[in-house]
Amino acid sequence: MAEVRPAYTRLDVEERRRRLLELGTDLFARHDYDALSMAAIAREAGISKALLYHYFPSKQAYFVATLEDKAAELAGRIAPDPALPPAEQLAAGLDVFLRWVEENGDGYAKLVRSAGAVPEVREVMEEVRGATAELILAGIATPPTPPTPVRRAAVRAWLWFMDGAILDWLEHRDLERDELRELLLGSLAGALSAAGFPPPSGPPGPRSPSSRSAPRPSRGR
Repeated sequence: MAEVRPAYTRLDVEERRRRLLELGTDLFARHDYDALSMAAIAREAGISKALLYHYFPSKQAYFVATLEDKAAELAGRIAPDPALPPAEQLAAGLDVFLRWVEENGDGYAKLVRSAGAVPEVREVMEEVRGATAELILAGIATPPTPPTPVRRAAVRAWLWFMDGAILDWLEHRDLERDELRELLLGSLAGALSAAGFPPPSGPPGPRSPSSRSAPRPSRGR
């Protein structure tokens, strides 16, 4: 007699949610938001639509959860080491961020390009940019002082510049990661100088062996 297998594998709640978030990250990177339905997502996950709704009450909630999951992952990876000088904290965090972008290139590009059209994306990106700007401004102020409007504007504008430079990097594939990193650090120094604030003192720190030898981003995933 043939063995009867369940339609889907039973998993505990956290493991199931983790797998669904991984799937969502992949699906939303490969497809437009409007092109996906909860029924299609459930089919991709190999579960019933009812079970998918048990975890996420709507496609919007599912989409936002995938964004927040990746944002939390990134925040954990780029958390600064308080033992390092501010310039080295920034350089190390930027290097980690660029490596993360290499791992998630398609999704990152789609995320940035869709921010103007999808409110959920725009909200998450604004939260991330705001938190990043606060970290940079807090790190460069010695002793700690509230940022002036012009310095705040300079750092937030640099974050927009960084997104544009990274999109160009992903599109053309003709810069090494360490070249882009140095460009971004130099542009931040220029923005801070224009805002009447010296850049963080000291060199940005030695390049990591991984960044010196890193290949250009691959065209496929």
